[in-house]
Amino acid sequence: MTESKAMILGCAGQQLTADEIALYRAERPWGFILFARNLGEPSQIKDLVASMREAIGRPDAPVLIDQEGGRVQRIRPPTVQHYPAGAALGALYRQDRTKGLRAAWLMSRLHAFDLLPLGITINCMPVLDVLIEGATKAIGDRAYGTEPDLVAAVGRAAAEGLKAGGMLPVMKHMPGHGRAVVDSHHELPVVNATIEELDAHDFMPFRSLKDEVMGMSAHIVFKAIDPDRPATTSSIVIQDVIRKRIGFDGLLLSDDSSMNALKGTLGERAADIIAGGCDIVLHCNGVMDEMKAVVKEVPVLSGRSFDRAQIAEMAFAAPQADDEEALRAEFWSLMATA
Repeated sequence: MTESKAMILGCAGQQLTADEIALYRAERPWGFILFARNLGEPSQIKDLVASMREAIGRPDAPVLIDQEGGRVQRIRPPTVQHYPAGAALGALYRQDRTKGLRAAWLMSRLHAFDLLPLGITINCMPVLDVLIEGATKAIGDRAYGTEPDLVAAVGRAAAEGLKAGGMLPVMKHMPGHGRAVVDSHHELPVVNATIEELDAHDFMPFRSLKDEVMGMSAHIVFKAIDPDRPATTSSIVIQDVIRKRIGFDGLLLSDDSSMNALKGTLGERAADIIAGGCDIVLHCNGVMDEMKAVVKEVPVLSGRSFDRAQIAEMAFAAPQADDEEALRAEFWSLMATA
């Protein structure tokens, strides 16, 4: 892996501007992320992805997207089918465990069929947050359910489906977003549960999938662990909970640093994210002034963070030789029974 900075950046539109190309070339982000504003016809998406990689001279640079299904599906019809939200998979699992697990695997395998030909290599799912009654709708039906065992089982099947298709999953949002009662896109959630409650419930799915190579942090304060900092910038949460109690030693991305749950300038947020122990700063909105502030505070990948990034890149595998049309028919047949 050539020298890269510990960040993933977005862009403003469907084509790179000269300023974006210059910034990428000079600052060399580890990877990129796409949102709906960036996405048009398949040929346009492929060209955009290729131009991002060309700007940093890395033809295999990671390109990420949030393609969960339901409300969080960046690429939509007619380019790809519209898939159900995670809660629908959980509901099917409750009816029939075998069918639920198969449907979760199939939907992820279909995501890989959709995304890999466009040059997208990482899908930011599964959502392993265990939903609590009264929690914010920011998670809502994105969660597979309210039971830790169900979330872990369906989430594992979803992760395996992506990997079977040659893509990498990203577990989110560590160490658990299911108790948040406000939307971290707009304000900072505070969770009052005890460490014992969190360990037995919220952390369980992440512990079950601790050997996955990538995870994403939560912009949430856990008062019983660190009352002063959200997980994304808390060395206590990252080291004592994510790394030790959960046992995850993979590449840890921050959630989007432009979300309003975090305080300070974009540069201060980026510095705090790295100081807290995240390996990669994620900045999604493509606003040039914000990206310029972020890149000033983000170091070159080195040490353990470099090792984790290298392991993530090495984890990509060729997709299985599967019959796409047969798998699509099987998936929709299963969902018709939900």
